[in-house]
Amino acid sequence: MILPLLLAAAATPAAAPSPARLKADVEALVGFGTRHTASTTTDPKRGIGAARDWAARQFETIGQSCNGCITVERINRRFTGPRAPNGVMVEDVLGIQRGRDPSRVVIVGAHIDSRVTDVMDATSDAPGANDDASGVALVLEAARHLSKQQFDATIVYAVFSGEEQGLWGATLLADTVKARNWRVSAMLNNDIVGNTIGQGGVREARWVRVFSEGIRASEGLPQQMQRRGNGGEDDGPSRALAKAIDGIADKLGGLDVFLDRRPDRFGRGGDHEPFLKLGYPAIRFSVANEDWDAQHQDLRKEGNVAFGDTIDKMDFPYLAKVTAINIATLARLAAAPAAPDKVTISGALSRDTKVEWAAVPGAVRYRVHWRRNDGQEWTQSRDVTEPGTVLTQVPVDDHFIGVSAIAADGAESLVTFGGR
Repeated sequence: MILPLLLAAAATPAAAPSPARLKADVEALVGFGTRHTASTTTDPKRGIGAARDWAARQFETIGQSCNGCITVERINRRFTGPRAPNGVMVEDVLGIQRGRDPSRVVIVGAHIDSRVTDVMDATSDAPGANDDASGVALVLEAARHLSKQQFDATIVYAVFSGEEQGLWGATLLADTVKARNWRVSAMLNNDIVGNTIGQGGVREARWVRVFSEGIRASEGLPQQMQRRGNGGEDDGPSRALAKAIDGIADKLGGLDVFLDRRPDRFGRGGDHEPFLKLGYPAIRFSVANEDWDAQHQDLRKEGNVAFGDTIDKMDFPYLAKVTAINIATLARLAAAPAAPDKVTISGALSRDTKVEWAAVPGAVRYRVHWRRNDGQEWTQSRDVTEPGTVLTQVPVDDHFIGVSAIAADGAESLVTFGGR
């Protein structure tokens, strides 16, 4: 069984993500001086062009070690906006690990670009160690681990550009996913995932934040009103993904998930948002405590405060734990069938609830979950082999119900919330 084996492996030091290797990758990225989206693309040692070439070589090396299981693709588009008024070519570097179903994907991504105080400054040193070399290192380490197995779904390892200019690299990939008709089971965005000492010297190494939307960005008013009527504000696909990650982290141990019930930090955004706008399940990982003296800062010292996003402010054992949660989540969802497209419940004026859904390719059974309406987590479940069941003495007025699909090896999809 892939998931239990991978969870067990991730819990042992020999198989756990390597803090030393994560640090080496961050050091390599910092070594390019600046990775500003508008920085040089022709210098072999400095700028975003050299950094993207390096990322592509890492994917190529990983692919060679698994007999070509990962292929490298580079997609690009020219974007223009207030932070690039003359336009800039944005390029994403993708490592694609083909699954048995090439049309269904799980995505793990991070942005490679960096910046200093002035977002238009494309030449000053902008090490971007935590924001977001930490995420890129995590993506590469996930590829090293997961390339050792084959999965049902395709895994896309994404290194974005243009995040600091307007989430352009993520927009490019989200549009590409839609154009290729890929079915997205999950998108994991990792942005600022490698420090434990935050603003004012406060240390927090016990958890990582996972941000997820409640009301879906992709839903129009009629759909939102239907979700309101069903009581499903806390159970959309992205929130279901966040809850699944929380459960996976509990099984792994070592690092808790702070399930942050908003799309991102207050008033800010990240590379998962273009995926949310298109209706794909997507979340953001970010550290428990941010250090704003490190983010988007010129390298300088004022009194006793050292400004700038430098590698000495990072905690690589912590980053390894965040990486392990990503790896286990990707493994579960890539091994599982897709979640049911729609779950319908009925049972007004009855003590019993009828639950219906369509068959899911690759599912050998289904798990029907339910809980009382005054709770947020599923408390009871029942496995059935065919689509559709009746829950006796579970009145629809007082219970929320969802269904997941289960593979032969026990890997479970996300839970699809039931409604009218």
